[in-house]
Amino acid sequence: MTLNSDKIIKEMINYFKKDVKRINHTLKVYSFCNTIGTLEQLNDKELLIVSLSGILHDIGIKEAEKKYNSSAGPYQEKEGPAIAKEIMNKYDIDTYTIERVCYIIGHHHSYKKIDGVDFQILVEADFLVNIYEDEMDQNAINTVRSKYFKTKTGSAILEDMYL
Repeated sequence: MTLNSDKIIKEMINYFKKDVKRINHTLKVYSFCNTIGTLEQLNDKELLIVSLSGILHDIGIKEAEKKYNSSAGPYQEKEGPAIAKEIMNKYDIDTYTIERVCYIIGHHHSYKKIDGVDFQILVEADFLVNIYEDEMDQNAINTVRSKYFKTKTGSAILEDMYL
């Protein structure tokens, strides 16, 4: 798992080039994905999906900005999967994993489509980073907690960091 993740991280950094803000955002989300996934005792396959989703979740932003002049969630979801698939296809990653990661990336702002713990963990990890980066107020944080946090680990981290 680590070998693939490290190579995918390098691909993501190369893709975003000098966009340090997005690279740092991605690395923080990836770290929370791994922490939550490990503490929630995911198996190796699930942990790989969570890790790859964390690394590639925002990979569609550049193309969305180019095509639509916007980094809005629906555009990221539309553009991200094809780019992620192209990156993952360079490595020995099985078809199921690639398809699952692409599904998560293609819906990571569509919270009603969360259909598994792997997807749930990515959403929680992304919120843990976005709460800080977007300077959300306490009301917004409480809303996010009640609506979107389901895992014991993600909820505990949210409490420790923000509440």
